[in-house]
Amino acid sequence: MADKIIMVDTSILIDFYRKTDKNNTVWVALLRQKFDFAISSVTKYEIYAGATEGQLQFWNSILQAIHVIPLDETSVDTAVTINKTLKQKRKQIDLADLFIAATAITHGFAFATLNRKHFDRIDGLNIISGLG
Repeated sequence: MADKIIMVDTSILIDFYRKTDKNNTVWVALLRQKFDFAISSVTKYEIYAGATEGQLQFWNSILQAIHVIPLDETSVDTAVTINKTLKQKRKQIDLADLFIAATAITHGFAFATLNRKHFDRIDGLNIISGLG
């Protein structure tokens, strides 16, 4: 899968940060599969909004090597469509997750998350299976 880009959710990055044994994380498993990574600008916001001053150096070093995909107008249009479908099913998810998923779908990225409960509700989102 060399040169294949996958969008990772905030949960993947937080899992990597929190675990003492970094080799036992989904992030490292994906690295071993030779994926390149992208995140949504919403994920970048979530990471930095929750980071303490002492964590900034860690996050700066991790995120400098990851392409950040902006939340553009097309992604917002995709989010509107997804939300309409989820609302009809009474299965809405929070706005951040909606925007992250819409960005992945709009840009054609496979998606990795530890939050299957929310993201499995979204038709058309190509979630990588077998992740922990």
